[in-house]
Amino acid sequence: MIAYLEGRLAEVAEQAVVLVTPGGVGYEVFLPVHTLSRLPEKGGELAVFTFTVVREDALELYGFQTWDERQTFSVLISISKVGAKTALGILSQFRPDELRQVVAQEDVLALTRVSGIGKKSAQHIFLELKYKLKVESVPGGAVLNGGAPGALYRDALAGLTNLGYSEDEAGPVLKTVLRDEPDLDVGSALRAALKALAKGR
Repeated sequence: MIAYLEGRLAEVAEQAVVLVTPGGVGYEVFLPVHTLSRLPEKGGELAVFTFTVVREDALELYGFQTWDERQTFSVLISISKVGAKTALGILSQFRPDELRQVVAQEDVLALTRVSGIGKKSAQHIFLELKYKLKVESVPGGAVLNGGAPGALYRDALAGLTNLGYSEDEAGPVLKTVLRDEPDLDVGSALRAALKALAKGR
């Protein structure tokens, strides 16, 4: 199995790139959206961890920025009825840490944000991920790694915006509140953020 490639970026398509190795061999590699959006210019150097998917009618390569992302892809395609393109779609929507956070928070509906995944499919995928992903218990599950919002954060932020605060104003304050007190529920987080915002004005 081809597990890693590095070389020159020769071409970019809608979902894939052509990566030419120093030996002169060009590989078509499918990439998550966030990786496609941060590619070097054509002719630039690119390195990716890869996963080889063998089908009856094709042999496809999927590329990832990190080994963790590659291993998460492997977990996803081991789930029944989840093909490589669906797995890539999930990893285009969620980084591995974010996906683990979705599972830790039991936020099943988050998976429906992925194109092609309905509520029933999301429930099936979620149940399998609970057993297959290494998920640490996260008190409150307020904010995802890297500062991406979780369900609690989104609900509290929606409450603040309904009260007239902008996301740019309320978001940083809310993140600070939830980082300092991760066990808060939505109502308590909303009250604490309102208190902090009132002090700042």
